[in-house]
Amino acid sequence: MSKLKSLCIYCGSRVGSMPAFETATLALADTLAARGIRLVYGGGGIGLMGIAAKRVMAQGGEVVGIIPEFLQKLEVKYEGVTQLILTDSMHERKQLMFDMSDAFLVLPGGIGTLDETVEMMTWRQLQRHSKPIALVNLDGYWDPFVELIDHVIDNGFAEANIRDNLIVASSIEDALSQIEAQL
Repeated sequence: MSKLKSLCIYCGSRVGSMPAFETATLALADTLAARGIRLVYGGGGIGLMGIAAKRVMAQGGEVVGIIPEFLQKLEVKYEGVTQLILTDSMHERKQLMFDMSDAFLVLPGGIGTLDETVEMMTWRQLQRHSKPIALVNLDGYWDPFVELIDHVIDNGFAEANIRDNLIVASSIEDALSQIEAQL
């Protein structure tokens, strides 16, 4: 029996330039639906996040979308989810996504994805939580980010143990396995 009941994903509101990104997102969605793991995400209907939500729903899974009111048009809110929550701010969105999830899985994305990932890493460093955070490093997408974290450590701005708080996986299955091992 899986300890993972609810997974928050951070990913792009665009699909990106590599077909592997969409393929991995679909595989993740299929896995979540098959295992009965609730998807918590940013509430949009476009990009990788829209692909994930629509696929989980199509497979009979449960999806909670959380979107600030001001982003409803920009990220084209997806109303076909199990539960859609409108928030007043990005801060409220991030807090609810945190509260409703057992772990975080990061697919390729842009500045918003980075923001969400770094915030959860910061909260973990500050001992506000111990939930697993996993980067799915498809085709080396997250290599520069991991190198930046190592650079921060090497230059004395963070302890080396912050790297222990970040799972870097090469596939969806690897990420989910490592998340389960930490729960």
